[in-house]
Amino acid sequence: MPELPPLLLSRDRIFHGLTPNDLTKRVKTGALVRVRNGIYTDGEAWRGLKPWEQYRLRVQAAAESFRKPTVFARHSAASVWGLPIIGTHHPVEALTFRNDGGRSRAGVSRHFALREGLTVVRREGLLVTDRVRTVLDLAAFSPFTEGVTAMDHVLRHDRLRQLPALGTAELEAGIGSNYSAAAGRRIRAVLEFACPASGSAGESLSRVLIHLAGFEPPVLQQAFTDSSGLVGYSDFYWKHAGVVGEFDGEEKYTKSEYLKGRTASQAVVAEKNRENRIRALGINVVRWDWADLMEPGTLERKLGAAGVSRRRTRSAVPRTAPLTRTFLSRPANSSSTRTFPGAPVFGDHQGMCVAKVASGRAAGATP
Repeated sequence: MPELPPLLLSRDRIFHGLTPNDLTKRVKTGALVRVRNGIYTDGEAWRGLKPWEQYRLRVQAAAESFRKPTVFARHSAASVWGLPIIGTHHPVEALTFRNDGGRSRAGVSRHFALREGLTVVRREGLLVTDRVRTVLDLAAFSPFTEGVTAMDHVLRHDRLRQLPALGTAELEAGIGSNYSAAAGRRIRAVLEFACPASGSAGESLSRVLIHLAGFEPPVLQQAFTDSSGLVGYSDFYWKHAGVVGEFDGEEKYTKSEYLKGRTASQAVVAEKNRENRIRALGINVVRWDWADLMEPGTLERKLGAAGVSRRRTRSAVPRTAPLTRTFLSRPANSSSTRTFPGAPVFGDHQGMCVAKVASGRAAGATP
């Protein structure tokens, strides 16, 4: 994540020679953006941030406004750890140690947690739940799509932040007595489905939607060769249908670790040549992007038109169910059971982590 723009606190305006009217005028002109009450940032810098970067800055602004040390959790802790977050309208989330059902005010949702068994760390100047607790909370209290996306991420080494992969045994141990039986079942459903071979958040979300649509599980990171040698690795491959699926995230054409010294236009040409070589092998190639994933039914229609077979009757999850809906949980000791759209029944998704990773190739690497 790029360096976040600095925050301007209303109480510090005198140091900048500003009056309350000056702040109001600058907000109206767009020179400043009000991140939260009494806290501002540069308007141009704000508009240049990605949605998840704006959310991270809102978490930072909330921390500046609190008088007492606050432990951030769930999506807010995830933004600090660099875990992928699906959706753009999540509230800032923090913990409360008072078992009064949690409180939400001033744009901050509070969730009750017991101090026992809770590990809190300081990262980027903020107090947050540790990586294990953060990803388990997302699996327990968020839609299945979000839980899997975050879980896939922590199962592989985070090269950008130099964070090690978490093991399933470590994650299982983290459940302990920290969650209700229902929450524990949701976490284990996510763990069972998760796969480190998914190379990006977009691939993880795609894999969940492929499952929910009832398609046969694809092979992940399948290697292809022709007479000239290695062509590359596909995101998804259905052997019997002769179909390769490719998720097109902008990272392929913008981030240095994927460009490998090439310009964006050179990367586009290389990707097109790679696709042509795969097609020359008699394999159909289907591509999709974030817009397709966010539009219910689009990916399903593309794969169905390409001839990808289904393993069962399609999921009963409504086709119009939004992917970005946020669910706020009850306290962990609540006896109430909640249903989260998208969570599969145990035993209904075996084989989704069918990962043929070629020798010497890191799981999740981009071709």
